[in-house]
Amino acid sequence: MGQEKGYLALVLHAHLPFIKHPEYPDFLEEDWFYEAMVETYLPLLNVFENLTAEGADFRLTMSVTPPLCNMMSDPLLISRFQHYLNQRVELSEKEIERTKGTEFAAVAQMYYDKFRRFKHLFEDVYHCHVLEGFKKFQDMGKLEIITCGATHGYLPLMVHKESVNAQVKIAANDYRLRFGKSPRGIWLGECAYNPGDDKFLRDEGIRFYFMESHGVLHGTPRPKYGIYAPVYCPQTGVAAFARDMESAQQVWSAESGYPGDARYREFYRDLGYDLDYDYIKPYLHSDGVRRNIGMKYCKITGKVPLNQKAAYNPQEAREIAAEHAGNFMFNRQKQIEYLATLMDRKPLVVSMYDAELYGHWWYEGIEFLEFLFKKIYYDQTDIKLITPMEYLEMYPTNQNVQPSMSSWGDKGYHDVWLNSGNDWIYRHLIKSAERMTELANRFPNADGLLKRTLNQMARELVLMQSSDWAFLMTTGTAKEYSTKRTKDHVKRFNELYEQIKHNRIDEGYVYNLETRDSIFQQIDYNVYSSAAKDKVLNQYK
Repeated sequence: MGQEKGYLALVLHAHLPFIKHPEYPDFLEEDWFYEAMVETYLPLLNVFENLTAEGADFRLTMSVTPPLCNMMSDPLLISRFQHYLNQRVELSEKEIERTKGTEFAAVAQMYYDKFRRFKHLFEDVYHCHVLEGFKKFQDMGKLEIITCGATHGYLPLMVHKESVNAQVKIAANDYRLRFGKSPRGIWLGECAYNPGDDKFLRDEGIRFYFMESHGVLHGTPRPKYGIYAPVYCPQTGVAAFARDMESAQQVWSAESGYPGDARYREFYRDLGYDLDYDYIKPYLHSDGVRRNIGMKYCKITGKVPLNQKAAYNPQEAREIAAEHAGNFMFNRQKQIEYLATLMDRKPLVVSMYDAELYGHWWYEGIEFLEFLFKKIYYDQTDIKLITPMEYLEMYPTNQNVQPSMSSWGDKGYHDVWLNSGNDWIYRHLIKSAERMTELANRFPNADGLLKRTLNQMARELVLMQSSDWAFLMTTGTAKEYSTKRTKDHVKRFNELYEQIKHNRIDEGYVYNLETRDSIFQQIDYNVYSSAAKDKVLNQYK
């Protein structure tokens, strides 16, 4: 340990639901992935490359969830993303000409430079496989990549523990396949913890997970250090790290948070709507409907209508991002300095965010992070960036506390994922899980077409269990799509179930689903067997 007074663990949760539609040339919800790649994931890797080239050390913990890993590795989605990126390069090149001598010239140049840099990283440095990039920084010890439930399933609402076991096991196996080692940490979907579920984490060698503050604060007994040190789950010794709300508010809050600064880029005004139709048409979907294309030329400006937003100034915004990073660091120094006087060990502040806040929603968030990493490295000695694993190695002895059931959703419990707008899905999720276990118990050693069919049923089940669908039904952002996705997976699952029950498996039907819902190529339906679940639980009798 050095002379630092305490530690900061920055945690980014990188997740998207698995969306792939080979049956259409382009698909609105598929764009979520391409946008995230060009606005959050490649820019983050670019920051890691810059810091490493400069010799500035940094630490970051990041979940790259299994659905996202599967999308980042899918040949069809990779080729579609490449097309998306090349279109951005082409358009930004045209824009340099069009904006010459106007107030938008600097922002057009900025996009052109960035898109070309990301294209170089994607194609030449990572050979179209961004997971190579993330793995590289994990192997260097600067990044701790953690897993998540297989499809970000909402574990506390899974009545059958076979499903909880399967969500954890499928994820851990997928992680090993991609990163060449076992995951040491997990992001529970929506930070939703149910007492006892840590047994399934422990069985996969997972050492820690994250919770919303009240999950630890309402634990039994009460935690001696509050949320500023991890606690161990009593039966398993898995560590729970709690979220610090003070640092979260500074970034998240719409009123007092940094992203609302008037000089930052305006998210809601986009060239897809602003430019002459014939000029922009080649960059829209094949239906020709105007939509966001991710190039935005205006700044927030203030509370004025969208058509009165002023031109964005990249240099000015960059300076503000540096100022905000300095302010964030100063606040953490003061916070840790104070906490250090109250504790007999060095305090840990855990700052957790959705990764897409940085770059996608808050465009300058990426620069903010780069400045923050540099300032912490060069400008002070009070705080040090750390990963949860490094903290546990430093302080292996921790208090035993049984954390309480909780989530980081609105109101802190299950409300967002179980309410009158989406409760109809659960009878289907529960019945499907029951049927999956029934068949896994009945056919422990299936092979050939039966095995493929059972594996595909397992895929359809994990896909329908994704917490994203219930969430989107609640927020209303993609209600139609999430409702359709849930119903489609239920329908496909039941069709496969009937085919097995009546001994009339249709190989063409199975093949069609394997190419469409192609997540988890290595899945093994036996993770749903009761024997697999009992094996875990019997260790704690």
